[in-house]
Amino acid sequence: MNWRPGDPAVDTDSMIRVDQAGEYGAARIYAGQLAVLRQNSPAAHEVARMAAQEQRHLDRFNQLMAERRVRPTLLQPLWHVGGFALGAATALLGERAAMACTDAIETEIDRHYGEQLEAIGESDGELARDVAEFRAEEVEHRDTARAHGATDTPGYPLLTGAIRAGCRVAIALSKRI
Repeated sequence: MNWRPGDPAVDTDSMIRVDQAGEYGAARIYAGQLAVLRQNSPAAHEVARMAAQEQRHLDRFNQLMAERRVRPTLLQPLWHVGGFALGAATALLGERAAMACTDAIETEIDRHYGEQLEAIGESDGELARDVAEFRAEEVEHRDTARAHGATDTPGYPLLTGAIRAGCRVAIALSKRI
């Protein structure tokens, strides 16, 4: 963003960078889960559906990055490996744990997108519309995960707490690096 005196103090470049990184990470998490889950299981069906939505979000943020000349995070290789590993590891723990992972991540993304919408206000209608639309879908993913037994996962509070903390760290790092 080329900020000048008098411009709104909203750093949309870092918002787009972190959102693209998050959607990329989500796509990698779902890829890891799909690599492990039984292909015809109800969980795999839901994960594949959610993965398609995440890919659409990622494609949109990639487009915004190109149009607005926003550089990607330098941590993308880490999110590539880490996202897949998180998805595969939670799926290895079982379908409910895979859903608990989605629950945790989407809970943080709902909070994150809400903060972004508040910060954007009226300054960037295009970005605000995208974030609001994607936020609604992320909340739907969280609710789907809960409907598929996420909260029944053994160690649910510990697992989701750790994933949410990791998500907050990834958001903070991707904004800047």
